[in-house]
Amino acid sequence: MTPTLKKLTQIYSRPLFDLIHESRRVHLEFWNKNEVQLCTLLSVKTGGCSEDCGYCSQSARYDTNLERQTLMTTDEILPVAQMAKANGSTRFCMGAAWKGVRKGEKKFDQMLETVREVSRLGMEVCVTLGQLGDDEAKELKEAGLTAYNHNIDTSPEHYSYIVTTHTFQDRLDTIGAVQRAGISVCCGGIIGMGESTTDRLKMLEVLCNFDPPPESVPINCLMPMPGTPLEEAPPVDIFELVRLIATARIVLPKAKVRLSAGRTRLSREAQALCFFAGANSIFYGDKLLTAGNPGVDEDRQLLKDLGLEAQAPHSDQPEHVH
Repeated sequence: MTPTLKKLTQIYSRPLFDLIHESRRVHLEFWNKNEVQLCTLLSVKTGGCSEDCGYCSQSARYDTNLERQTLMTTDEILPVAQMAKANGSTRFCMGAAWKGVRKGEKKFDQMLETVREVSRLGMEVCVTLGQLGDDEAKELKEAGLTAYNHNIDTSPEHYSYIVTTHTFQDRLDTIGAVQRAGISVCCGGIIGMGESTTDRLKMLEVLCNFDPPPESVPINCLMPMPGTPLEEAPPVDIFELVRLIATARIVLPKAKVRLSAGRTRLSREAQALCFFAGANSIFYGDKLLTAGNPGVDEDRQLLKDLGLEAQAPHSDQPEHVH
């Protein structure tokens, strides 16, 4: 049964140790191995985006001193994917700062070719290209795409405070097209954008209502970018992050819960607590689109110290332990 906002609030508000005890129990029921999915994210087209997302340094509407880069070619992207694979990543994610893509466009055909080539490496392939419809989703599926990332960012109510150039429903429409094509949905949000706890839980409520539920749920902490409307936003409290991860694990037991942007602000101990609470996926590599990320060596050492290993590619379905 899909949890209501009232139920989500009850789960989230439990004493912290009770909450993470329960989330750990759920985690071990569905994900019995000490594994973390390692994903690498590459910005294949940077800056100059027409949208006004208040958190994003890639919007053309803000003066963020970000150097624009045109769409990378398949030949430029492939060595990066090969290096990511050699470093232990099992999912290669490509992000392009666009409002969306349409079938027949040169840039879309180019991305299809890149997806084909990266999928031949045996890695999971994920892209985030903005809005798309059924035709585009079908072509991406045929090219070998594993997952499509399209975050809902926040609650439906808070969304218009963050973005005005498209609607929350536009996001849901794209997710619908992705699901109809049989592609896994990677969908989560960003916390620390002035939203309330209720907004965060309403975001989870929307995710729980997806059919099927999202395959992975990135939980990003805002990285305030100079020049954006949210540049002065204060950091997220670590216990609020842990509570949200634990709640997500309990209500979306089969999803990979990804500790995404904002890890540079977390101590090793804070990250360990997030893993214990139910996070089992990270972005791995030195950069996240336009924000810094802990180095590969640091991450390897952390996982080693915690006794965690890299998850094999295409481990979509958790093992249900009886």
